[in-house]
Amino acid sequence: MSETASSQIDNVMHEDRLFPPSREFATRARIGSAEQYQEIYERAKNDPHGFWDEIAKNELHWFEPYTSVLEGETTNVKWFAGGKTNLAYNCLDANIAAGHGDRIALIWEGEPGDQRTLTYTELHTEVCKFANALKKLGVGVGDVVSIYMPMTPEIAIAMLACVRIGAVHSVIFAGFSAEAIADRNHDASAKVQLTSDGLWRRGKCIPLKETVDKALEKSPTVEHCIVLKRCENECNMQEGRDHWWHELVQSASEDCPATPLDSETTSFILYTSGSTGKPKGIRHTTAGYNIWTKKTFEWVFDYRDEDIYWCTADCGWITGHSYIVYGPLSAGATCLMYEGAPNHPAEDRFWELVEKYKVTILYTAPTAIRAFVKWGDEHVDKHDLSSLRLLGTVGEGINPDTWIWYHEKIGGGRCPIVDTWWQTETGGIMLSPLPGATATKPGSCTQPLPGVVPVIVDETLTPVERNNGGMLCISQPWPGMLRGIWGDEERFKRQYWETFPGNYLTGDNARLDDDGYYWIMGRIDDVINVSGHRLSTIEVESALVSHPNVAECAAVGRPHEIKGQAIAVFVTIKDAEPTDELRDDLRRHVRKEIGALAVPDDIRFTEAVPKTRSGKIMRRLLRDIAAGHEATGDTSTLEDFSVLAKLRESDEQ
Repeated sequence: MSETASSQIDNVMHEDRLFPPSREFATRARIGSAEQYQEIYERAKNDPHGFWDEIAKNELHWFEPYTSVLEGETTNVKWFAGGKTNLAYNCLDANIAAGHGDRIALIWEGEPGDQRTLTYTELHTEVCKFANALKKLGVGVGDVVSIYMPMTPEIAIAMLACVRIGAVHSVIFAGFSAEAIADRNHDASAKVQLTSDGLWRRGKCIPLKETVDKALEKSPTVEHCIVLKRCENECNMQEGRDHWWHELVQSASEDCPATPLDSETTSFILYTSGSTGKPKGIRHTTAGYNIWTKKTFEWVFDYRDEDIYWCTADCGWITGHSYIVYGPLSAGATCLMYEGAPNHPAEDRFWELVEKYKVTILYTAPTAIRAFVKWGDEHVDKHDLSSLRLLGTVGEGINPDTWIWYHEKIGGGRCPIVDTWWQTETGGIMLSPLPGATATKPGSCTQPLPGVVPVIVDETLTPVERNNGGMLCISQPWPGMLRGIWGDEERFKRQYWETFPGNYLTGDNARLDDDGYYWIMGRIDDVINVSGHRLSTIEVESALVSHPNVAECAAVGRPHEIKGQAIAVFVTIKDAEPTDELRDDLRRHVRKEIGALAVPDDIRFTEAVPKTRSGKIMRRLLRDIAAGHEATGDTSTLEDFSVLAKLRESDEQ
């Protein structure tokens, strides 16, 4: 077998079901046919300067016009060079100037049931007041503000206030440890820390300030800490350093003009974990990121003025940045924000909210959807979900059977599903159906958005044949692309650009099917090599999840002296007991669905699999467990360390 052939991934999963958009949906859609999509796509690909120039001039406010649309290559790209704009202005002032000041920007519900709404004018006022509070503490252009807060309107207010004055925000998910906060603060040289006395999670107050106090012991650059009162729990306030949010904004002016910022000014950094070493501070800039999140939001979610849009992510992740705050607000959308867990006080919490607020667009993670399946249909059946018109998924691949459940049970068979692929690094959605134009396939993220030019290659940078898996790269710059790793440009070049010069290496495997649809096959290191055949973990997992007793699973490879690698799977079950008979039945099911090659050697039943706090399965930890090794690498994003401990215990028994 040649080197080229051996670097490709065998495709063992076939999915031919097609779900075209309804005529009713397509008629009203922004992009309403495959032909219209193709025309726009080709224009963006063949004339990116002209395409993005037209959009930027018409859809962003410019304090000073740019002199060129795109300059440089790969690691030194500049979008809209010479121009000056402001993210917060485009999210707030531009909407108010267009006559939408009375439109509701945010609808918020806390876990205990408290509620708030903010119009664009009201949100603008709160942002200006907090921006002035930051300025009073000495925060200016380029200063880093670390944000460790609950999902209340104040987290969005804080983000918008930072970009309004040119400060760089670094949002840290409010679940990370003190050590993780300190590491990120130290790496970013954060000047100010924002937090809360606590947050509500499953009926309990989690004391955030207590965690932050420990982090600030190892954050020497932080001069001030601003604390939001959320839970009214007691917390230590250090005189001179700590300030109550409400006291700072009480005396702050409502007038804070947006600072004109160069297009390439860093708007935020967001830390994402690597397989080894310290987390990476992904750096995004201003104009290109703004354009990308606005247009992808409008294209993918087909947003209309009457929509109520709910992205269930947390602002601690890129999804919250791009599709709760910057994309939707730039587009003048009305967004629902929710603070709590999806199963508190009961497993129907999400569906209660959909019914209560008449949500029309729901964007959530496959991990959550699999949990809904496990909890049972009775929780869905209690509620009227007829307001929904569009469903979306984000965070990882969705297996076909879960896709079908989402389509039929949540969408009533009438709602298109936009299965989106993108990354922290890409800034916004890259591959996705357009709901009025694309016939969807369960499990496929379908086609690239305008401005995205993907290529799937082997180790020699040779494009692979259709239906063969390879490494997914992006061969042309796009406006939302990352501009660096904070403080580590060499790592930025090495990790993303040096492997295949001129191409952005995504780190994911993918394949293109006969219809020109893209299928994500997992991370490059999530490939199992069984007797010379390279198998995607996602395909093995999809086969297992299609079994009626499997709620969720994760497949990994472990060393095998004959086959090279053996397949080990960790399975969470529903409506069954973990017996040897069930193991045998699962093996038969995989043999039937895929073939003998993919039958797992090891099947381990577990109550849960280790996940990041954004819901992605941490397969590298499972690989270590399956191989009998100690788990290595960065574990700061692990949601529940007890899951890992239980797996180790069962491995030792």
